[in-house]
Amino acid sequence: MRFPIPTRQLALFLLMAAIWGATWIAMKIGVAAVPPVLFAGTRFAAAGLLLLAWRGLWVACGTISRRDWPRVVLVALLMVAATYAPLFWAMQYVPSGLAAIIDFGLIPVALLGFAVMMHEEAFDRSRAIVVCLGVVGIVCLFWSSLSGHGDGGTRKLLGAAAIALSVVAYCSGSVLARPLLRAYPPALVAGTSNLIGGAILVSGALGFETGDLASLAASWSVAVWLSWAYLVLFGSIGGFTIYLLLIRDWGPSRAGAYAFVSPVIAVALGMLVFGERVGLVEVAGIVLMLAAAVLALRERRAAYAVGFR
Repeated sequence: MRFPIPTRQLALFLLMAAIWGATWIAMKIGVAAVPPVLFAGTRFAAAGLLLLAWRGLWVACGTISRRDWPRVVLVALLMVAATYAPLFWAMQYVPSGLAAIIDFGLIPVALLGFAVMMHEEAFDRSRAIVVCLGVVGIVCLFWSSLSGHGDGGTRKLLGAAAIALSVVAYCSGSVLARPLLRAYPPALVAGTSNLIGGAILVSGALGFETGDLASLAASWSVAVWLSWAYLVLFGSIGGFTIYLLLIRDWGPSRAGAYAFVSPVIAVALGMLVFGERVGLVEVAGIVLMLAAAVLALRERRAAYAVGFR
């Protein structure tokens, strides 16, 4: 099978999907002991500081043009703060299966929609087929986890809406970041976005989330520290930087095909770590999602070049 993309980029894509597939376990361990928004905020702030320190904090930030700073701040607000605050709030009220369907199912649709609206990519039938195939696979993969959950009332509906809102923020920020990525290194954009977004999350958590000050003063367990370190070094520094690089080179919707691969890895790790089982419907979902990812990565060279004008 021949992919119209460099082997290095394909390897980075698979690495990113694997990293983000494993972040669900790390987040599950962390938020069980630490208030979720604070846990996310400290993760992103630390990742941003490390990335910018690696590039030379003040020197790196000084290379960003004054006219581009409003876009940098907006990207950080959308991709970090406005994504993770509503997502973590919603996870208190929405079953994990439904949350996964909303999150992973909407990401490819929203990325393609915003990319077309902002003239970063062109719409064609093959892309629509890929998105539909992948979304059906996501529904199949998490279908059984939806059984046994009651109505949940208003908070469940608000939680589902919050997850959808977080996806909209994340995807719009991804598309808005592409012009920055043509002008600046992905590590610089990732560092500033993580630091600004993380600072916003920490500030909001300390102001509105209960138990944050006590959590900061308390001693975290070794498992929580290891989970936090994994999310900082791999999830936010490694995965996020690769994602921005692929957005620059591939375009948002193609880079977003990780949403068809990461859930498969998350389920496989759940089977290995927690002894979870999958049935025939879930297996069918995995096949559909992987097929959608392969089709997305095998787009025509003409589609691959869209956005570089």
